[in-house]
Amino acid sequence: MDGTAVDASTPPTANAMRRALRRARDGVALDLTEAAVLLQARGEDLLDLCVGASRVRDAGLEAAGRPGVITYSKSVFIPLTRLCRDKCHYCTFATVPGKLRRDGHGMFMSPDEVLEVARRGAELGCKEALITLGDKPEDRWPEAREWLDAHGYDDTIAYVRAMSIRVLEETGLLPHLNPGVLSWTDFQRLKPVSASMGMMLETTATRLWSEPGGPHHGSPDKEPAVRLRVLEDAGRSSVPFTSGLLIGIGETYRERAESLFALRKVSRAYHGVQELILQNFRAKPDTAMRGMPDAELDELVATVAVARHLMGPTACLQAPPNLVDGEYERLIAAGIDDWGGVSPLTPDHVNPERPWPQIDRLAERSAAAGFELRERLAVYPEYVLRGEPWLDPRVLPHVRALADPATGLANPQAPVRGLPWQEPEDLPESYGRTDLHATIDTEGRTGDRRADFEDVYGDWEVLREQVLAQGAPERLAGDLREALAVAADDPVKLTDDQALALFHADGPALDALCRIADEVRRDAVGDEVTYCVTRNINFTNVCYTGCRFCAFAQRRTDADAYTLSLEQVADRAAQAWEVGATEVCMQGGIHPDLPGTAYFDIARAVKERVPGIHVHAFSPMEVVNGATRTGLSIRDWLRRAKESGLDSIPGTAAEILDDEVRWVLTKGKLPAATWVEVVTTAHELGLRSSSTMMYGHVDTPAHWLGHLRLLAEIQQRTGGFTEFVTLPFVHTNAPVYLAGIARPGPTARDNRAVVAMARLLLHPHIPNIQTSWVKLGAEGAAEMLRSGANDLGGTLMEETISRMAGSAYGSYKSVRDLQAIAEAAGRPHRQRTTTYGEVPAERRAAALASDGHLPALLPVLD
Repeated sequence: MDGTAVDASTPPTANAMRRALRRARDGVALDLTEAAVLLQARGEDLLDLCVGASRVRDAGLEAAGRPGVITYSKSVFIPLTRLCRDKCHYCTFATVPGKLRRDGHGMFMSPDEVLEVARRGAELGCKEALITLGDKPEDRWPEAREWLDAHGYDDTIAYVRAMSIRVLEETGLLPHLNPGVLSWTDFQRLKPVSASMGMMLETTATRLWSEPGGPHHGSPDKEPAVRLRVLEDAGRSSVPFTSGLLIGIGETYRERAESLFALRKVSRAYHGVQELILQNFRAKPDTAMRGMPDAELDELVATVAVARHLMGPTACLQAPPNLVDGEYERLIAAGIDDWGGVSPLTPDHVNPERPWPQIDRLAERSAAAGFELRERLAVYPEYVLRGEPWLDPRVLPHVRALADPATGLANPQAPVRGLPWQEPEDLPESYGRTDLHATIDTEGRTGDRRADFEDVYGDWEVLREQVLAQGAPERLAGDLREALAVAADDPVKLTDDQALALFHADGPALDALCRIADEVRRDAVGDEVTYCVTRNINFTNVCYTGCRFCAFAQRRTDADAYTLSLEQVADRAAQAWEVGATEVCMQGGIHPDLPGTAYFDIARAVKERVPGIHVHAFSPMEVVNGATRTGLSIRDWLRRAKESGLDSIPGTAAEILDDEVRWVLTKGKLPAATWVEVVTTAHELGLRSSSTMMYGHVDTPAHWLGHLRLLAEIQQRTGGFTEFVTLPFVHTNAPVYLAGIARPGPTARDNRAVVAMARLLLHPHIPNIQTSWVKLGAEGAAEMLRSGANDLGGTLMEETISRMAGSAYGSYKSVRDLQAIAEAAGRPHRQRTTTYGEVPAERRAAALASDGHLPALLPVLD
């Protein structure tokens, strides 16, 4: 295999090169073919390409307020473990347990070894601790698993987290983490302890991974699709992320261009790629690829220049200075603006044969090319200046201690010393519009969108292109008569094709579908319409997750933002108990200052004040937030929550359990698989949950079908769902609708079809189907009761989430209001508990005596 990129096709013609160079000079967006042509520019053509690339870079530096500045990070390299489950054919970093033992090393660097390197780096003025390691070594090496067990760590990521905290607290260096492939949950675990993270994409050429003899063959973490997902999860998690290419490992020019386009796509979508490293392959002895030629300097220069043209002026590009034999000026001319991490102390453990240049020498050579060398931090200045949501509040003080507040670059005079890594102990102090639950019905919200609308949700234009590419859902004809017959006879036997046909039913066919669903409902649960006397308590609406359907979440500085204290939460629960409630339902935004233990405190505060009330609280997203912030597993966190008073969890945060749709609806929320993990774990621990589906935005009936099938499958395994709740999308103030991407909620036909099909597809596993009066109003809810639903949810007493989104049906219903809805549907009614049991007579009497009214509640809006 040749180390240089070679295409099977002939080299580009002179005309093709001239045309591509002209388009680059004119600033026209290059396509894939043109980029592949320009990667082959040499001689005068390459000089021409670099002139344009330098011009693009210089415009970006001017706009960023640092014209003529090239940056670097003064760092130490901490190879936490050199064990790895991958088998890359060019790597000398990864080794085997036996060799580590022979050389007198442990399977992992010990805490003392880590801190010794970091302390010496701090003494020399370093500000970055580059913590790098092999991918998931415990999955391949029993010795790694034994070491982690012996030292009390569940996995390698837990050790990375622990060492990052020690480095922050005891040395002041900022951890930049390179642990390889990370899951979405791993990002949540590591973001609170690091300034930035990274992972090289290397290449998107799948054949180099899948084919025997390829450089990545036998390395599960080098599959391009896996690595691209990591980059996307980093963006969804608002993590400043470093990535890049390794060129000359056998990829073609077109494949190299495809890799650059893939990086550009992720960067555009999430704005989270803080830098791209363009690294040239260097053959190393004692590797399978030792005989391959090094990537030539012209290859690297052309790749840097094309990357600059593709990524644009705002991108930060670097090429490692220790891999180019002193040819620094050529890289600057090609469009780089950064030299990466340079250490006065530790070697480049990935390329140990290539020593770092002296920083003074790098400054001299940069100056000769017309650039001033300035030190930056591990996290790039743009993210330092933005702060939240890119930097966790636990790390932000450490970053600011080392940063120039005006430029976001490193402050050369800042002392490098440890600071406490402070996990908040309590809920933030009560502040903001804490009466929003009442005034939302009179004063309303301050504006229809939060102040960071253009930034927090990712790139709207990229999202719009993604949705348009999916096209409109195909309307299936199907045999409705046959499908209706099967539904009436035994809905369990409905095939997917039949179910999809029924989802599209309209007119008389829809009426027939709803009659059948209503009959199935009668047979399954009888005629009684159930409801719960409950109070919603949304303890904060401060959130940076970036859910594009949510109009509730606010920045902490927004006019409508608020946070309740523990005492206020307990007061509201006590008020609810006084007027007959059997339940409080508590959910909140993912507040960056909220400690993972705050959820335990909230549940405990309610139970201490009102021992008899059922605490139905904390969505799967909140569960994951709590678990990752505390460092506990999901199971252990739920167990502690249960001990603190949690009785059940809401099955919200589900939206549509299909990541294709989820990643349109939300930038940073948990993936579908993680939602499933949380609810099934809760069920196993005896914590029951509801289940939900929010529909009518960018979804299709095929997504509804998949969602309901998955819920039925979970229920057959765990039996933990108490009900299924249909949640029609409220579009009015939803960001994804304001951006022109989502449709304006479901139609009346959609609502009837979804409720009816939920009854049929979940039968007999989830017997209770709940409709939402908050979103549909009294008449709409009554119609759903005639279409297969049997439950009206709760009185709520306060409802802020749907009202912030634009729902016009008020924030509470009295007991008699709910009974009237049941009567309008021609059905009897019954108050229930959270788990659909009988309500004690004393609670029923209290609820009827007050009619579910809190003393200061306002009239329901029509």
